Amino acid sequence: MKDIDRKISIIVKACNDKKGFDIKAIDIRKLTPITDYFVLVSGNSTTQVLSIADEVEEKMIEAGYELLGKEGKESSRWILLDFGDIIVHVFHREDREFYSLDKLWADGDELTLDHML
Repeated sequence: MKDIDRKISIIVKACNDKKGFDIKAIDIRKLTPITDYFVLVSGNSTTQVLSIADEVEEKMIEAGYELLGKEGKESSRWILLDFGDIIVHVFHREDREFYSLDKLWADGDELTLDHML
């Protein structure tokens, strides 16, 4: 398994373990130099959003990956976790609909995640 596949798998499983939904991984390498992949996930409450973000952070650090930055923990409506080549966006359901990153990055290639759950 390639390292990037391992990272995405860890993130997706952590999101799923905390009942995150509408999990998407988008390859944006052709669209921007800021990162290679976005992982988007939704939660139904600020408590769930925080729980998902904490689980992703914990599992990635346990696997030996460094968290380069974290934003949004105070409000727990949209938490961003920066792992360098992957940026994880953990949204409250309403904020995900409002900001619509799925549509903004629709030109990226969505990865199939079924085998990672």
